[in-house]
Amino acid sequence: MSKARVLIVEDENLVARDLHNMVRLLGYEVTGVVQTGEEVIASLNQKKPDLVLMDIVLKGKLDGISVAAVVWEEYCIPVVYITSFADDLTFERAKLTEPFGYLIKPFEERELELTIETALYKARMQLLLREKEQWLSTILRSIGDGIIVLNSEGLISFINPVAQRMTGLDEKQALGRKFEQVFRLKDQNRQPADFEPFSLRESVLISKDGQEIPIEQTVAPLPPDMAVGPGQVIVFRDITARKKAERELQDSWARLQRALQGTIQAISITIEMRDPYTAGHQRRVAKLAEAIGKELGMSEAQLEGLKLAAEIHDIGKIYVPSEILSKPTKLTELEYTIIKTHPQAGHEILKTIEFPWPIAEIVLQHHERIDGSGYPRGLKNGQILLEARILAVADVVEAMASHRPYRPAFGLDRALEEIKLNRGRLYGPDEVDACVKLIEQKGFSLE
Repeated sequence: MSKARVLIVEDENLVARDLHNMVRLLGYEVTGVVQTGEEVIASLNQKKPDLVLMDIVLKGKLDGISVAAVVWEEYCIPVVYITSFADDLTFERAKLTEPFGYLIKPFEERELELTIETALYKARMQLLLREKEQWLSTILRSIGDGIIVLNSEGLISFINPVAQRMTGLDEKQALGRKFEQVFRLKDQNRQPADFEPFSLRESVLISKDGQEIPIEQTVAPLPPDMAVGPGQVIVFRDITARKKAERELQDSWARLQRALQGTIQAISITIEMRDPYTAGHQRRVAKLAEAIGKELGMSEAQLEGLKLAAEIHDIGKIYVPSEILSKPTKLTELEYTIIKTHPQAGHEILKTIEFPWPIAEIVLQHHERIDGSGYPRGLKNGQILLEARILAVADVVEAMASHRPYRPAFGLDRALEEIKLNRGRLYGPDEVDACVKLIEQKGFSLE
């Protein structure tokens, strides 16, 4: 590996000659020997050295300390001071330029060599660190999210272009200011320290010109052993487009819900037009079934599906002759067998419609009983959907409490007696208990 190249800055000719010889004897190449600060810059432009040995006291207007700052900041060349002065004032001035070494004349060859090698190593490490910092800064500045870095005092030490654009403040306006002065939120009483680290949180950012921007943000702590000290990194992104899409999706879903409900109501009315004696039956069953579902703690989504299924649970009666539906006398065994086909018929009508809920299966199962005595498939407790078990109880109670062509209404008390008597045998115990509680304790009415 070739030895480093050294520029010597010394205004005493004798000392300069001795230093030149010493540096060459150590195996380093001397790129030049100059006496003034002005000559240093000219020499650097002609042949760039790897290191400068700089006397602090020089001829001319610039002393070594003034020149050293330029040499490192603009040329990235490390400087080692050599001087006969060791007073505190000189030493303090020299420290401000962060030199890579400091030699007091006279010094030995070995001392000079160690100082030069140490300075070269420190310079390589600092240049590598500076390169990594520039690389990281480039990434942070080009990333699509806004990034703000706070120091331990809560002041902004870094803000990337995206964050500048969103807050409306440029780098000069933002750096050194308090976080809340730049990053203004609607809920401004909350500070980054209050946020759970790394968790996503939605807020509304208020820009300099008063524009409200919906954002999603995270806050992460900086390790305390980092060069900038303990602090925080705030990463945030504009979610205006996502919020708009969410609103459009919600509006679309609401329109779909209204269309679906309108279709269900139309079907329900169609069924009741063929069977005027049971007009309102499905609506009242739906009302009671929904109340039972709420009592059992069903979610809003489940309740919606239960209500829609109840409103059309007798859709299969479209296939039943109207003379049987409106017959004023007791049904024959054959007629009752035909009536019993309506759950299967309803399932066939509904199974091709892609509801968000198992509507067709609920309709198919609403005459099943938990002991397996129901129809059409003789399902037992664990095989029957919760919605179908609720619908079975609501259907029986409403049917017995209402008038039918072939019999007068039994009344609500008789209907409750029926489900209590067959609780745990024909009807699910939880569903029966909820229904009884609603009617007897909470004053629920079918009308």
